[in-house]
Amino acid sequence: MSVRWGIAGPGRIAATVAAEFAHVPDAELVAVGSRSPERAKEFAGRFGIPRAHGSYAELFASDVDAIYLATPHGQHTELALAAIEAGKAVLVEKSFTTSVADTEAIIRAGRERGVFVMEAMWTRFLPAIVRLRRMVADGELGEIRAVYGDLLAFREFEPADRLFNPALGGGAVLDLGVYVISFAQQFLGTPSLVHAVGGLYPNGVEGEAGILLGWDDGRYSTQAIGFTAPGPGRQVVAGTKGWVEVKPRFHRGEQLSVHLLGREPEELTLPRTGVGYCHELIHVGECLAAGLTESPVMPLDDTLAVQQVMAEVLSQLGR
Repeated sequence: MSVRWGIAGPGRIAATVAAEFAHVPDAELVAVGSRSPERAKEFAGRFGIPRAHGSYAELFASDVDAIYLATPHGQHTELALAAIEAGKAVLVEKSFTTSVADTEAIIRAGRERGVFVMEAMWTRFLPAIVRLRRMVADGELGEIRAVYGDLLAFREFEPADRLFNPALGGGAVLDLGVYVISFAQQFLGTPSLVHAVGGLYPNGVEGEAGILLGWDDGRYSTQAIGFTAPGPGRQVVAGTKGWVEVKPRFHRGEQLSVHLLGREPEELTLPRTGVGYCHELIHVGECLAAGLTESPVMPLDDTLAVQQVMAEVLSQLGR
């Protein structure tokens, strides 16, 4: 079956994802919607999309099968709920929402309506990360005891920019923290302890944070995020039989450095197709073809757990 997709929100990330449909079999990007008819028409013309809708309501009422929701975080809840009510499968850009309550509302609506909903955590679907999860599942690393790394990306402070605007869900935690917390969560599960330190910009939005996650049995994850300094953007998954480094930048990673006890180190390269967003789009199509309403790779319970950790981090940082 060919999935007919619509994009809600023709912004920067939407432009990147729109180009990825060239790499997605059994999928068509047939519509785009915006509150601005002019923006929708410009975006449709740029990417050869047949239909441009001047409102999100029009897009959701159309004959699309799935919506890629690419608006700023703060707009996700209203639009995701409307798309679900219209019976459309929804791929919600990360961060899923700006609050635990909003995340719970979307999950509840999707499950009650029997509609597919997934967070667009594209990193989980990259070939290198798929290989790493398989190695962990097969016991090659033994018991996973630690996950540590960073996602530092220097940005000049611009209060009006989405990255720094509190009204639009700005700040390092929702933009960068979601990557590192979700990465650790897929290998260690949901932590029982969250401890965060960091700094705020003059407008009260966090610019950086150090995050310690702990589990009752001693497992841990340490993560650094921030706009205030550059950094490599690597992750290490360490187990009782060895460790693997996901080489920078891990969130779009293609290279694994594998170090197993008693064996020579091994360097693996597993290239992305396109930019890499196509892999999650392909996965959504596979889920829909199988009649699933949740992804087994990025389940909604994981999304909620990560949202809860981010909320605790923000609370400890004074947000």
